[in-house]
Amino acid sequence: MSFENHPHAVGPRPDELVPSRYAMQVGDIDVLVVSDGVLSLPGEMLGHNADPSARAAWLNDMFLPPDVLDWALNVVVVRSGGRTILIDAGLGADPDLNLPRAGRLVERLEAAGIDLAAVTDVVLTHLHMDHIGGLLADGLRERLRPDLRIHVAAAEAKFWAAPDFSRTAMPPGFPDALRSTATRFLHEYGSQLRPFETEYEVAPGVLVRRTGGHTPGHSVVRLASGGDRLTFAGDAVFTVGFDHPDWHNGFEHDPEEAERVRVRLLRELAANREPLVATHLPFPSICHVAAAGDAFRWVPAVWEY
Repeated sequence: MSFENHPHAVGPRPDELVPSRYAMQVGDIDVLVVSDGVLSLPGEMLGHNADPSARAAWLNDMFLPPDVLDWALNVVVVRSGGRTILIDAGLGADPDLNLPRAGRLVERLEAAGIDLAAVTDVVLTHLHMDHIGGLLADGLRERLRPDLRIHVAAAEAKFWAAPDFSRTAMPPGFPDALRSTATRFLHEYGSQLRPFETEYEVAPGVLVRRTGGHTPGHSVVRLASGGDRLTFAGDAVFTVGFDHPDWHNGFEHDPEEAERVRVRLLRELAANREPLVATHLPFPSICHVAAAGDAFRWVPAVWEY
């Protein structure tokens, strides 16, 4: 795989209304943001601890519908030091939760000319089904190299052996689907896991670091090459988290810790002006963070053509 021939945005294929991938450079590191589709989820999950009228006002101010929202689902492919790294793997098959517009990763990697057999490493920010399900797609494992390394925080793998959903606020069916997907993943890929405690350098300039919060082993990936930087924040940051970092997402297993992680990360990115990519920010999600009193401003980056 190489991004050398398309270092910036890649034009749509004839069967794509809009592009589903965006390529960029972080110094000598090739980066490709890929859309796995969208997840349609209840609007109240953006902030289940928020006053309903405040939540409704924010949704209205953002020109968003009041009930069901389309959450982007982004993954990233990175090439550095001869290694090709997939960061998260999308949803895969819909686990009977009416999520038919996600799970497009394989076809979109193929459309980008990425050979699955060329992927040397997978980094998982956490083991929620929309981050690991793509690895469970029919026939996919046989297309991956047998020495594939899968990096995940040790605390994350331990948590999913007996997950606790007592502090989440998910719609019916989601806890069971999350649990069964994680159990199947650990069974099928357990021998290929490379757990780390706090942080691990997967390839030159590609550092995965545990943050906790969203899940006990949730992690972010920091890229650094030359003077360039980029952070992939996984589920540490959602769109509403800029204006209301104290609102708790329904999928957060430790909401207060997730809030602390979010605020700490956003403050750091605002101070050092480092670009941000996150799983559920609108594709391709590349943006900057600016401080705005006790909250933050989401500043979308200008696409390069």
